[in-house]
Amino acid sequence: QVQLVESGGGLVQAGGSLRLSCAASGRTFSRYYMGWFRQAPGKEREFVVAISRSGGSTYYADSAKGRFTISRDNAKNTVYLQMNSLKPEDTAVYYCAARFRPGSGWNLGEYDYWGQGTQVTVSS
Repeated sequence: QVQLVESGGGLVQAGGSLRLSCAASGRTFSRYYMGWFRQAPGKEREFVVAISRSGGSTYYADSAKGRFTISRDNAKNTVYLQMNSLKPEDTAVYYCAARFRPGSGWNLGEYDYWGQGTQVTVSS
C-alpha cells in the first residue's frame, strides 16, 4: 500500500512557476514508477509526465515538454514537478500516481495509487 500526498499548488500569474511535490509513504517508493496527471474543470484527467523508478527515464506530454520537469528523490520518497512558463490552460487539479508494473506511463489505468490532488490556478 502506498499513500501519496501532493503539495505546492496555488495561484500564480501567467509566465510564473510552481513546484509541486508528492510525498509517498512506505519503504518501497523506489519500486514504483511515478506519474503526474491533471484534471481541469469539465475535462477528463490527462497525462502530464512520467518517470522511471530510478529517475533515469522520463516521458512528457506535448503540453508539458520544454516547460515542466519531473524528478524524484528516492531517499526522500518524493517526486517533484517543476512547472515554468505557466499558462492559464495549465489550470487544473494536479495528481501524482504510482504504478508497480512497467507500461506506457501515460495510461491512467496502469496506475495503482493516486494522491488527493493539489489545485494549480494560473491567472492571465
